[in-house]
Amino acid sequence: MAVCLGSFMFIVDTTIVAVALPSVARGLHTSLSGLQWVANVYTLVLAVLMLPAGSLADRYGHRTAYAAGLLVFAAASAGCALAPDAGALIAARAVQGIGGAAMAVTAFSLLGTVYQGPALGTAMGVWGAVSGLGGAAGPMLGGALTAWLGWRAVFLVNLPITLLTLVLTVKAVPRGERAARPAPLDPAGMALFAACAAALTAALTKAGDRGWDSPEVLAGLAAALAALIAFAALEPRRRHPMLDLRLFRDAAFSAVMVCVLASSAAFACLIYTSVWLQSAAGLGPVRAGLALMPMALTTFAVSTLSGRRVPPRTAVSGGLLLSGIGCALQAHLDTGSGASSITLGLVVTGAGVGLMIPAMGAAVMTAAPPERRGMAAGAMTTFRQLGQTLGVAALGVLFQQARHDPAAGLNHVYLAAALTGLTTAALAFTALKRPASKPSKPTKAARPKEPAEQATEGQS
Repeated sequence: MAVCLGSFMFIVDTTIVAVALPSVARGLHTSLSGLQWVANVYTLVLAVLMLPAGSLADRYGHRTAYAAGLLVFAAASAGCALAPDAGALIAARAVQGIGGAAMAVTAFSLLGTVYQGPALGTAMGVWGAVSGLGGAAGPMLGGALTAWLGWRAVFLVNLPITLLTLVLTVKAVPRGERAARPAPLDPAGMALFAACAAALTAALTKAGDRGWDSPEVLAGLAAALAALIAFAALEPRRRHPMLDLRLFRDAAFSAVMVCVLASSAAFACLIYTSVWLQSAAGLGPVRAGLALMPMALTTFAVSTLSGRRVPPRTAVSGGLLLSGIGCALQAHLDTGSGASSITLGLVVTGAGVGLMIPAMGAAVMTAAPPERRGMAAGAMTTFRQLGQTLGVAALGVLFQQARHDPAAGLNHVYLAAALTGLTTAALAFTALKRPASKPSKPTKAARPKEPAEQATEGQS
């Protein structure tokens, strides 16, 4: 319950802000570029810190990391609600991302540690369903709070949920043991990965306003490439790397990571769909939230039903295929289009997301060795959040290219997301011919390994 509630809040915060962004921009006099950074900085910090958060959870205990993430998330949410200007809001959102990183990784890795074999598929299905419920509640809750209490209320609502989650965590989640001699962190790897993610996102965000041939954009892309090359060269030589690149020797694991990255395009579309609904379509925040609910509700329903019933290859490739088709169905807007024009596409996209998310999570967790499950969880959540960050930035370039015709800009966004989904569906169908890994054999006492045991295994 504690894990699911934390995941619910984590997803709610993403979708609730998407609906409130136009009101935030008006209230704080922020440009579209600034509005993008209110969304981007949160997912960027998540992408940068999820890998080290997974390593810290393996070293010091998952409950400790989870509780710490809840406290940081609550404090940052209060800071967001009290922000006097766009700069303060962006800074508070960055801190919120720190807490969110710890929450997301530890919740995910706890599931992979506690549940084995077919039960893991069921657990991931429940987790996906709760995430879908968060997605369904977020737009409606965000729209209602923004319309009735103002945009600051969308951050204040996190406080009571955080308190309840923290109480449940203390009462229900086993304490675990700290590693007697925890392995050191990898600051060089963290710095290089952070530099790569930040430079790439900044370059893509600026490309819409300044053009791809702008010196700043080209410099950002070059810096991102250099940092990525240095990271790939450094990590195999580290005794305790932030990311063990040997995990990617498994072709299925690598394919799932690519699919996780690409699947985030569907979520990134929500940002610009919300902008279009509240500008060109003329809807208020509440009605815009209602218009987005079909996707989230379908995700919730399909995640609940799929779980352990659909093989990973079918679930991942089929989910990506449906997601691509759903985005394509929405790419027909014109100046006379309304919210009903995207309903069918949202339903199909939501079905695809609900089908593939639990399957990808189960495949990654079963593929990773027990002492690397925190790292694997960090890798998956990092790829997912980095995909959302890059998706918002890259799709924003397409959206702004037709700034005088929002419907045409949104069509470009949907077509790009559709192409991404269809392409990666073919990749998943090819690469996942065999299961990503063999289920773990049951033991007499199926208890999760404590961090001290994991550290001992990692040093052997």
